[in-house]
Amino acid sequence: MFRSLSLKRSFKTHLKTLIHCPQQPPPPPPPSPVLFSSIRAFSTASSPPSSSSDSELRKYLGYTALLAFCGVATYYSFPFPENAKHKKAQLFRYSPLPEDLHTVSNWSGTHEVQTRHFHQPENLKQLEELVKESNEKRVKLRPVGSGLSPNGIGLARGGMVNLALMDKVLEVDKEKKRVRVQAGIRVQQLVDEIKDYGITLQNFASIREQQIGGILQVGAHGTGAKLPPIDEQIISMKLVTPAKGTIELSKEKDPELFYLARCGLGGLGVVAEVTIQCVERQELVEHTTVSNLKDLKKNHKKMLSENKHVKYLYIPYSDTVVVVTCNPVSKWRGPPKFKPKHTTDEAMQDIRELYKESLKKYRARDIKTKSSDSDEPNINEFSFTELRDKLLSLDPLNKDHVMKVNHAEAEFWRKSEGYRVGWSDDILGFDCGGQQWVSETCFPAGTLSKPSMKDLEYIEELKKLIETNELPAPAPIEQRWTARSQSPMSPASSSAEDDIFSWVGIIMYLPTMDARQRKEITEEFFHYRHLTQSQLWDKYSAYEHWAKIEVPKDKEELEALQARLKARFPVDAYNKARRELDPNRILSNNILEKLFPLSDTV
Repeated sequence: MFRSLSLKRSFKTHLKTLIHCPQQPPPPPPPSPVLFSSIRAFSTASSPPSSSSDSELRKYLGYTALLAFCGVATYYSFPFPENAKHKKAQLFRYSPLPEDLHTVSNWSGTHEVQTRHFHQPENLKQLEELVKESNEKRVKLRPVGSGLSPNGIGLARGGMVNLALMDKVLEVDKEKKRVRVQAGIRVQQLVDEIKDYGITLQNFASIREQQIGGILQVGAHGTGAKLPPIDEQIISMKLVTPAKGTIELSKEKDPELFYLARCGLGGLGVVAEVTIQCVERQELVEHTTVSNLKDLKKNHKKMLSENKHVKYLYIPYSDTVVVVTCNPVSKWRGPPKFKPKHTTDEAMQDIRELYKESLKKYRARDIKTKSSDSDEPNINEFSFTELRDKLLSLDPLNKDHVMKVNHAEAEFWRKSEGYRVGWSDDILGFDCGGQQWVSETCFPAGTLSKPSMKDLEYIEELKKLIETNELPAPAPIEQRWTARSQSPMSPASSSAEDDIFSWVGIIMYLPTMDARQRKEITEEFFHYRHLTQSQLWDKYSAYEHWAKIEVPKDKEELEALQARLKARFPVDAYNKARRELDPNRILSNNILEKLFPLSDTV
């Protein structure tokens, strides 16, 4: 649900708005010991015999203290040079930032690091030399993809390697429908290059800008109860490791390590090449309808078993559920003949009217802006998600305002019911909106032949939790399904072939660059997330997506999370492989060290 990696000069990044409030300058330090010692010496030598001498001494002491504090105040009154470490500069110790120091952030700007070392090798040989040299020097070399992960799982201050320049299709086997690619190739580029062979990927995540290596390593997924997460499409891979060099893994060659490394979180080696099992390229019919939870319960099993792709979009504070199914075009009947009841403009009418009304209301209260109507862009040019962002930015934490936006979204979907026909790589995409905080959990939902219905019960409790706590929860709550994965580190891992898993994502948008507002949204989101964690996760055996898990700052919460992960995943086997393949931990970062500590100390 996210876009692209941002790499830029660090000082320019300091000027941009951050989530956290700008730091205040530290308080002036007390006068130095040297000053006090000189004052004491002056006092002892003087030994004033009279009260007038005492008065004179106090006067000079006051002048001395005044001069000292004026000096400190003068220092802080002058602006810092453009290349200084802004407000983080310490007294008399600030220094310019090196020209080669860059800031790397994820797409939503929720996580960022500064590093001097950002490597982009152009071929396998350069990558191998880079990994070998970094290991010998014990320099960090964290693999980072497109920077789409909401939690910044690929970021490391010590250094990163990005394979954007290793983005070639190396081999296509049309008969077996297999393709071997360099891991830096992006999803959209890959499907564009292989479409002439009549093949494509089996499934897709919401967007197409991920690098194949990144989308593989974090256990990303599409939707469809018969289709597994994307790591299950990988049938062999080439891994560049610090300790053992380049190793080739497959079901035949070291299957245990192969399955472990398919969803290896970048901690076992740098994925350089992968061979992917593709499928025949097909046109799909997307059908969008609006339903409600009561009716869904009656048809849920049928929905999961009869549709190749299906997802539900729930609108908080309403009974609206948007149901989106995708299936191959019938060879006999062809695409459906359907004339939509409403035009695009008619579907957008409610949210446009709400925006106009809200803008007048908030201007009158002097909350947002005093610009004239002529300064406003033409709202007819905005997409639905763009207009939703603008609406939410007016008052993102006001529950009543968010409810109105949600109801306008429900009307938009009611007037957007209908069919759409296109190739799978076009149809399966989803406009997720602007920058956002996301938490997505995965939990078992029975089997395809016998769904447990726990997936819909989870949603019922989640919606009740939102309403009871009056959370300003925007739409949508997105629910998708996958088959199981054989990769033991996947949140959907299972030894039972028929198991299915449900994935539920909650969000809060960051529709503004105002630092204070982003900080407040962030705090409210983590309150929202904490409520779901405390009331739902253990009950439904739900675990967060690796690209969206956040590391707790509290020691006790962290220890509880570590124990919880160890009960679900083969952490000991994973750590053993890390020790063997990356003994100097150059591929690790703070997230991995905290989630999977290699020692007893947290």
